[in-house]
Amino acid sequence: MVIGAPGSGKSTFAVAIGDRLGLPVIHPDRIFWQSGWVERSRADCCALALAAEGEPAWVIDGNFSPTWPGRMARAELVVWLDLPLPLRLWRILRRWARWRGRSRPDMPANCPERLDPVFGWHVLTTARPSRKISAASMQGLPAGKAQRLGSCAAIAGWLAAV
Repeated sequence: MVIGAPGSGKSTFAVAIGDRLGLPVIHPDRIFWQSGWVERSRADCCALALAAEGEPAWVIDGNFSPTWPGRMARAELVVWLDLPLPLRLWRILRRWARWRGRSRPDMPANCPERLDPVFGWHVLTTARPSRKISAASMQGLPAGKAQRLGSCAAIAGWLAAV
Protein backbone atom coordinates (compact mmCIF):
# COMPACT_ATOMS: atom_id res chain seq x y z
CA MET A 1 0.00 0.00 0.00
CA VAL A 2 1.44 3.36 -1.04
CA ILE A 3 0.24 6.57 0.58
CA GLY A 4 1.34 10.17 0.29
CA ALA A 5 0.16 13.65 -0.53
CA PRO A 6 -0.56 14.82 -4.09
CA GLY A 7 2.59 15.07 -6.16
CA SER A 8 4.59 12.66 -3.99
CA GLY A 9 4.85 10.08 -6.77
CA LYS A 10 2.46 7.43 -5.44
CA SER A 11 1.35 6.14 -8.85
CA THR A 12 4.85 6.04 -10.32
CA PHE A 13 6.18 4.31 -7.22
CA ALA A 14 3.32 1.78 -7.19
CA VAL A 15 3.91 0.90 -10.85
CA ALA A 16 7.63 0.43 -10.16
CA ILE A 17 6.86 -1.95 -7.28
CA GLY A 18 4.24 -3.80 -9.31
CA ASP A 19 6.70 -4.25 -12.19
CA ARG A 20 9.47 -5.51 -9.89
CA LEU A 21 7.27 -7.93 -7.97
CA GLY A 22 4.87 -8.95 -10.74
CA LEU A 23 1.86 -7.63 -8.85
CA PRO A 24 -1.21 -5.87 -10.27
CA VAL A 25 -1.40 -2.15 -9.50
CA ILE A 26 -4.66 -0.55 -8.45
CA HIS A 27 -5.04 3.21 -8.81
CA PRO A 28 -7.84 4.58 -6.59
CA ASP A 29 -8.17 7.58 -8.93
CA ARG A 30 -9.67 5.11 -11.42
CA ILE A 31 -12.18 4.14 -8.73
CA PHE A 32 -12.99 7.67 -7.56
CA TRP A 33 -13.32 9.26 -11.02
CA GLN A 34 -15.42 8.22 -13.97
CA SER A 35 -14.74 9.31 -17.53
CA GLY A 36 -15.06 13.08 -17.96
CA TRP A 37 -13.99 13.93 -14.39
CA VAL A 38 -17.30 12.72 -12.97
CA GLU A 39 -17.05 11.75 -9.29
CA ARG A 40 -18.56 8.48 -8.18
CA SER A 41 -20.70 8.43 -5.06
CA ARG A 42 -18.89 7.67 -1.82
CA ALA A 43 -20.85 4.41 -1.50
CA ASP A 44 -19.82 3.31 -5.01
CA CYS A 45 -16.19 4.25 -4.32
CA CYS A 46 -16.15 2.24 -1.10
CA ALA A 47 -17.73 -0.79 -2.79
CA LEU A 48 -15.27 -0.69 -5.71
CA ALA A 49 -12.29 -0.11 -3.41
CA LEU A 50 -13.28 -2.99 -1.13
CA ALA A 51 -13.69 -5.28 -4.15
CA ALA A 52 -10.23 -4.30 -5.43
CA GLU A 53 -8.69 -4.76 -1.99
CA GLY A 54 -10.24 -8.22 -1.83
CA GLU A 55 -8.09 -9.46 -4.72
CA PRO A 56 -5.41 -12.00 -3.74
CA ALA A 57 -2.45 -9.67 -4.35
CA TRP A 58 -1.99 -6.01 -5.24
CA VAL A 59 -0.12 -2.77 -4.95
CA ILE A 60 -2.53 0.07 -4.25
CA ASP A 61 -1.57 3.71 -4.43
CA GLY A 62 -3.64 6.64 -3.32
CA ASN A 63 -5.40 8.06 -0.38
CA PHE A 64 -9.03 6.95 -0.46
CA SER A 65 -8.98 6.98 3.33
CA PRO A 66 -12.42 5.52 4.11
CA THR A 67 -11.00 2.10 3.25
CA TRP A 68 -7.56 2.60 4.84
CA PRO A 69 -8.13 0.48 7.97
CA GLY A 70 -8.97 -2.70 6.09
CA ARG A 71 -6.36 -2.06 3.42
CA MET A 72 -3.66 -1.36 6.02
CA ALA A 73 -4.58 -4.50 7.94
CA ARG A 74 -4.28 -6.59 4.78
CA ALA A 75 -1.17 -4.96 3.32
CA GLU A 76 2.18 -6.62 3.87
CA LEU A 77 3.81 -3.20 3.83
CA VAL A 78 2.60 0.40 3.90
CA VAL A 79 4.97 2.87 2.25
CA TRP A 80 4.47 6.56 2.98
CA LEU A 81 6.03 8.92 0.45
CA ASP A 82 6.52 11.97 2.66
CA LEU A 83 8.07 14.59 0.40
CA PRO A 84 8.26 18.35 1.10
CA LEU A 85 5.47 20.58 -0.18
CA PRO A 86 7.66 22.71 -2.53
CA LEU A 87 8.91 19.57 -4.29
CA ARG A 88 5.39 18.19 -4.57
CA LEU A 89 4.13 21.46 -6.06
CA TRP A 90 6.94 21.35 -8.62
CA ARG A 91 6.03 17.76 -9.49
CA ILE A 92 2.36 18.66 -9.91
CA LEU A 93 3.32 21.45 -12.33
CA ARG A 94 5.69 19.13 -14.20
CA ARG A 95 2.98 16.47 -14.40
CA TRP A 96 0.54 19.02 -15.77
CA ALA A 97 3.03 20.16 -18.42
CA ARG A 98 3.72 16.57 -19.46
CA TRP A 99 0.13 15.33 -19.60
CA ARG A 100 -1.81 18.56 -20.29
CA GLY A 101 -4.91 17.75 -22.32
CA ARG A 102 -4.33 13.96 -22.10
CA SER A 103 -5.36 11.36 -19.57
CA ARG A 104 -2.54 9.88 -17.49
CA PRO A 105 -2.23 6.07 -17.41
CA ASP A 106 -3.43 5.99 -13.78
CA MET A 107 -6.63 7.90 -14.60
CA PRO A 108 -9.82 6.84 -16.40
CA ALA A 109 -10.20 7.70 -20.07
CA ASN A 110 -11.38 11.22 -20.84
CA CYS A 111 -9.91 12.72 -17.66
CA PRO A 112 -7.30 14.97 -19.24
CA GLU A 113 -4.67 16.45 -16.94
CA ARG A 114 -5.62 19.93 -15.83
CA LEU A 115 -4.37 22.58 -13.48
CA ASP A 116 -7.38 23.21 -11.30
CA PRO A 117 -7.41 26.04 -8.70
CA VAL A 118 -9.58 23.92 -6.40
CA PHE A 119 -7.01 21.10 -6.51
CA GLY A 120 -4.19 23.58 -5.91
CA TRP A 121 -6.00 24.98 -2.88
CA HIS A 122 -6.59 21.42 -1.64
CA VAL A 123 -2.87 20.63 -1.93
CA LEU A 124 -1.90 23.76 -0.01
CA THR A 125 -4.50 23.60 2.74
CA THR A 126 -4.36 19.87 3.48
CA ALA A 127 -0.57 19.49 3.59
CA ARG A 128 -0.25 19.64 7.38
CA PRO A 129 -3.46 17.84 8.36
CA SER A 130 -2.94 14.98 5.91
CA ARG A 131 0.68 14.59 7.03
CA LYS A 132 -0.50 14.26 10.65
CA ILE A 133 -3.09 11.65 9.64
CA SER A 134 -0.50 9.66 7.69
CA ALA A 135 2.01 9.82 10.54
CA ALA A 136 -0.59 8.67 13.07
CA SER A 137 -1.67 5.81 10.80
CA MET A 138 1.90 4.67 10.36
CA GLN A 139 2.58 4.74 14.11
CA GLY A 140 -0.30 2.37 14.68
CA LEU A 141 1.22 -0.34 12.47
CA PRO A 142 3.37 -3.21 13.75
CA ALA A 143 7.13 -2.86 13.48
CA GLY A 144 8.37 -3.71 10.00
CA LYS A 145 5.04 -3.05 8.33
CA ALA A 146 5.55 0.71 7.85
CA GLN A 147 8.15 2.47 5.74
CA ARG A 148 8.42 6.28 5.54
CA LEU A 149 10.46 7.62 2.62
CA GLY A 150 11.14 11.35 3.01
CA SER A 151 13.35 12.19 0.04
CA CYS A 152 13.87 11.34 -3.62
CA ALA A 153 17.14 9.66 -2.67
CA ALA A 154 15.39 7.48 -0.09
CA ILE A 155 12.74 6.49 -2.64
CA ALA A 156 15.34 5.64 -5.30
CA GLY A 157 17.41 3.66 -2.80
CA TRP A 158 14.42 1.72 -1.56
CA LEU A 159 13.30 0.84 -5.09
CA ALA A 160 16.84 -0.22 -6.03
CA ALA A 161 16.80 -2.68 -3.13
CA VAL A 162 13.49 -4.30 -4.18
